[in-house]
Amino acid sequence: MFWFWFFAGPALALAVFALRGERKRARFVADRLAPNPAQILPPASVIVSVEGAEDGLRENLEALASLDYPNYELIVAARTATDIPPGVLPRRVIVVLLGATDKKADDRITNLLAGVRAARKRAEILAFADAGGWVSSGWLRALAAPLAEANVAVSTGYRWFLPEPPDFPSLLRSVWNAPIAGLLGPGDNPFAWAGSIAIQKELFFELRIPDAWQNSPSDSGSLTRAVRQAGLRIAFAPGAMVSYAGRTDMRGFLGWARREMSSARSDVPRLWWAALISHVFYCGGMAAAIAASIGGSRGAEWVLVVQLGLGMLKGVNRAILAKAELPERDAWFKRHAWVHSLWVPLGTWLWLVVLIASMLPVRHTAKKTAA
Repeated sequence: MFWFWFFAGPALALAVFALRGERKRARFVADRLAPNPAQILPPASVIVSVEGAEDGLRENLEALASLDYPNYELIVAARTATDIPPGVLPRRVIVVLLGATDKKADDRITNLLAGVRAARKRAEILAFADAGGWVSSGWLRALAAPLAEANVAVSTGYRWFLPEPPDFPSLLRSVWNAPIAGLLGPGDNPFAWAGSIAIQKELFFELRIPDAWQNSPSDSGSLTRAVRQAGLRIAFAPGAMVSYAGRTDMRGFLGWARREMSSARSDVPRLWWAALISHVFYCGGMAAAIAASIGGSRGAEWVLVVQLGLGMLKGVNRAILAKAELPERDAWFKRHAWVHSLWVPLGTWLWLVVLIASMLPVRHTAKKTAA
């Protein structure tokens, strides 16, 4: 019985604690998504790196070229013209080609910095997008809004995987990734995700972000550290969520997830350790409750029901907020949002496996999406 409560007690406490701030987060998302006619919209440059073919690349770039923002430019940066598939560029775009560069450098970071150098001088905001994701028309407005607040250095969105058509590994990736989006909300946030960020152009250079990017394999991690060292805040912009419609296979998903957590272990170690410890207790509590239930304990059955129920409720809340943040994807959520409830227990165990696997050395590839 000692070992049962050693795991089950903290697991229940963590499940309750995880739900504690959901109402506040829901109010924050609703407030941020509400139209603001008085919003000031400074000139902006949107920069995206293209490193070859991506699922939905043409539609993604077209969305970035059609933003509801009065004064911005879209810059597509690539090493060579062959990195840009034919027929994907929209009409309203500036193309920057680097030519021959140091092949040891990260393609994405090199391209983004080239885009920064090409940005028009009067731009006051630099925004960075990921070529593999689709954004709504209000994406840039959403990112620009928090930058006017005190002590905010960077505004960030995040990704949500909406595979179409769906299959098991692709839906599992969506369920596994969703808890990370659930970490973002009001106040200061634990990280900035480089696939959907904006920063004041002047501050970008004051914080020496170009140097930080060049000396790090992770643009997200180095940006987060620079903001933290300056004592400034990272603001979440719910309207800047990015959807990914592509699919994956199980091997590709697991390898990607392991690399993501390996980077997190280096970039945000406190967050990584918190995730590992909590999932040890989540999974330990589940296993202890199942074992005790098999042994005839009715109390353990109720503990298991409560733990699973709270976790699945948290998954439902995440999906509801994601649906509000991505209204153009309403049809997908109506058909498939149920997996973000019923598959949460499976996702919890997968999190534990991936976190443990991320302790092992990982070989990073040169070409990658936003980390």
